Amino acid sequence: MTFDPQALTEQIRAAGEHERRVIARFLQREIKLPHKNDLFDSSQTFGQRLADQVAAFGGSWTFILLFLGVMTVWILFNVAAGKSFDPYPFILLNLVLSMLAALQAPVILMSQNRQSAKDRLDSTHDYDVNVKSEMEITTLHTKIDELRQNQWDELIRLQRDQLVLLQELRNTVKAS
Repeated sequence: MTFDPQALTEQIRAAGEHERRVIARFLQREIKLPHKNDLFDSSQTFGQRLADQVAAFGGSWTFILLFLGVMTVWILFNVAAGKSFDPYPFILLNLVLSMLAALQAPVILMSQNRQSAKDRLDSTHDYDVNVKSEMEITTLHTKIDELRQNQWDELIRLQRDQLVLLQELRNTVKAS
């Protein structure tokens, strides 16, 4: 395999912007790849962080158990009390549950949208790491090939020296 700098230059020009950045980092021997999630997390607004926390709490066992407890107390209070503020069909409870679902659903969707954007950043970062690893492995292969070639060259040189010595020994034996 021969090295063709012109073909390599054309391939780099044909690569996308992202690939060219990875190649530039490799050529500059940049070891640490920037993790984009840190930047993503720091750029979130207060409302986005709050939505993520609400979504995290709304999808937890703590919320489920707490909510079951509140509904149980609500129902028991309205059934056991002589004069209840929400009698048996529990229309007010249904209204509260509907309002909670109506408010919680968009908050969870906003959080999921941000999480999918974060996942895309993660996949881009994983790609960068994989490309960098592949380049490092290629560099290691090249170094090992060079070492192996140097060993072969040394072995051939030693064998030639041995042949010269054997030829001299043969000439010496022949001459005696």
